[in-house]
Amino acid sequence: MDHLLMRDVRLVPVRAGDVVPDAPVDIRIRGGEVTEVGPGLAVEDAEVVDGGSGWVIPGLWDHHVHLAQWTLASSRLDLSPARSAADAVRMVRERLAEWPDRPVIGWGHRPTAWPEQPVVSMLDAIGTDQPIILIAGDGHHGWLNTTALVTLALPVREGVVSEAEWFRAYGRLASVIGDDGSGPDAYRRTFDVAAGHGIVGVTDFEFSGGFRDWVERRRGGADTLRVRMATYADGLDEVIAAGLRTGDRLPDCDDLIRMGPLKIISDGSLNTKTAWCCEPYVGPSPMGSPLGHPNQSTEELHELLRRAAEHGLDAAVHAIGDQAVAEVLDAFEATGARGTVEHAQLIRREDVSRMAVLGVVASVQPAHLLDDRDVSERLWPGRGDRCFALRWMLDDGVRLAMGSDAPVAQLDPWLAMAAAVHRTADEREPWHPEQSITAREALAASTDGLGAVAPGHPGDLVLLQADPLAELGSPAEVAAHLRGMGERVAGTWVAGRRAFP
Repeated sequence: MDHLLMRDVRLVPVRAGDVVPDAPVDIRIRGGEVTEVGPGLAVEDAEVVDGGSGWVIPGLWDHHVHLAQWTLASSRLDLSPARSAADAVRMVRERLAEWPDRPVIGWGHRPTAWPEQPVVSMLDAIGTDQPIILIAGDGHHGWLNTTALVTLALPVREGVVSEAEWFRAYGRLASVIGDDGSGPDAYRRTFDVAAGHGIVGVTDFEFSGGFRDWVERRRGGADTLRVRMATYADGLDEVIAAGLRTGDRLPDCDDLIRMGPLKIISDGSLNTKTAWCCEPYVGPSPMGSPLGHPNQSTEELHELLRRAAEHGLDAAVHAIGDQAVAEVLDAFEATGARGTVEHAQLIRREDVSRMAVLGVVASVQPAHLLDDRDVSERLWPGRGDRCFALRWMLDDGVRLAMGSDAPVAQLDPWLAMAAAVHRTADEREPWHPEQSITAREALAASTDGLGAVAPGHPGDLVLLQADPLAELGSPAEVAAHLRGMGERVAGTWVAGRRAFP
């Protein structure tokens, strides 16, 4: 059925200036596109959905996901509760006692605040022949035992594997764990959960695989959501040879799966003290770099952006530290490339204004501030007013595109919206509330640039049992309401096809 009529629904004014009817309306979708909005539309040959006077918004997008990692996260050892390397080792021992014949793949530890730093010999002392691979919660390093290092063809060392070396190694994990649980069926389950939150599309920044992998995933049933697939520098030649430009449908795939941007990781992360900053971190510096460090030279960064621009690819450039953001903006200006700064976690006021002038999109993950608040204050003291500077960005006219960075944070757009509005998730006062944005602004940053549902929009709709923009008073009440909206999704449609329930 390519003709859907949704009856008796109320439109949500997503963007400032949206004007919507006071009374419920009907919405017609034909051929995957909204064609009519108004009261009393004729049924004709449509499949009819009774909206029950619920609220309809454009489908939500998560603009930054590592799909395979998120799909695998449920089967991995959760190390987020570990408060020391000894805690993590104990948890690994317990996992091996339960499953002695399986490799241990862990996720989520954050060692910056630990009393001791993780080293290979701690894991080797467990005395197992199984590979142990523990992935940090920010995804920027792996803590491995010697068996895992050898299996992944990495040089034996005592420290962790980090940044570019780790990203390359991550793509070889299947050699350790074989059938890694990220086949089409697993992707379909991930899509079903995402659609249950109202998500209709994601930008996939997975480290491994390429556009041909998506042919098998779609044929295997992972075909309900829209996907924009990013490539990294090591896959760029293949993408260019295939003639793919950002927005193109991937070969042998349906219209929902399209080419995304070139992803470049220009610096590291806060928790590993490798994000590149204008001022030094507090405390010891890894690799003797008190400011963190870039992952490419200026020339290498410019060359990647030039190639992207020449071949019709947007660029999505990871930049967490303020010096990295400044360097990336220089590169966008010098090359004329288009795209996003991913994260922009610490930024100078003048660089926010530059983003607006250059038309560079801020692809941000507000839920990270809930986890990074304390470590930011410890490692970047006096700079919290420039962290997750969403208010500055909107005031200067920078477009926000919000996401999760799952599995670093939950694949939950409502959690991200709540964090952007209230900037706390516990009993403490909001962290720098002057950088908060409104619920309407957060919702608009989650709908792929669309306002209230109107003819010409894609047939990507979410039916809600409550008004997400209800006037509730305090930011705490608004944030609590937003966090609860994931339980109030009555239905999600992608191109007019039901994706949930």
